[in-house]
Amino acid sequence: MMRSSKPPAKLQIALIVLVIFAALAAPRTAFALHRVSHRHRILRHLRGVLWNPLFRPSHDSLIRQNEEIDRLDLPRIQDDAELEALKASGALVPIEASESLKIEPSLDPSRRFCRPWTRDFVQDLSEVYYRQFHAQIQVNSAVRTVKVQKKLRRHNRNAAPVDGDTASSHLAGVTVDLQRRGLTKEQIRFVERYLFYLNALGLVEPEEERRHWCFHVMVSDRYGDWRQTQTIFLRPPVQQPDAAPGTVTATAAAMGASN
Repeated sequence: MMRSSKPPAKLQIALIVLVIFAALAAPRTAFALHRVSHRHRILRHLRGVLWNPLFRPSHDSLIRQNEEIDRLDLPRIQDDAELEALKASGALVPIEASESLKIEPSLDPSRRFCRPWTRDFVQDLSEVYYRQFHAQIQVNSAVRTVKVQKKLRRHNRNAAPVDGDTASSHLAGVTVDLQRRGLTKEQIRFVERYLFYLNALGLVEPEEERRHWCFHVMVSDRYGDWRQTQTIFLRPPVQQPDAAPGTVTATAAAMGASN
């Protein structure tokens, strides 16, 4: 006598229940995933709306930075040997902490260097900022080598490439990153207006990076000549008789915006 190949009745019922449960659960899971995905899209959109800096990073800005480097015929520093040679020649100068300026402790001391005109810019801005807020501006990054930039790109997909017309301007030593995170709205507006004035004169090319919350500022060598004509060290206006009528300094522009 042949045995039936059908499973016992209780097992059949259990299998039917399992199939029904799986059928009911699948749409709910899909709906839940869709709902989460939709929520993430909304949050990304809201973050985009809320993140509305004056100097939004762009492809065009990177091109302008590299055009300035090419105009100056500056090398993209390949490695530590080239970096040390530029330091020894005085082409790169140290950025030093002061009452108005601090440096990110994790920044390698060997890379706390930049071009002389970039250092002048950092010192000028830090002094103006300190007198306004009695707080220090912080340098997060300065010169980099191609080797360092390649390593950075492995961890940061938004980091600029090491070559081409959108390469990182840090590689030429003309750029610094200044801390933006932790600043008040008033402090951010002050720095933005200060940079806006200099950018309008073609002296700096700034970006406000979202991932690292910093002001990325490339400085033209024209800044050195321009600053010789300015009184940007915050003497009271009544003590500036040499300023031509109608002259507006970067300090005055920034302070006017903050008041």
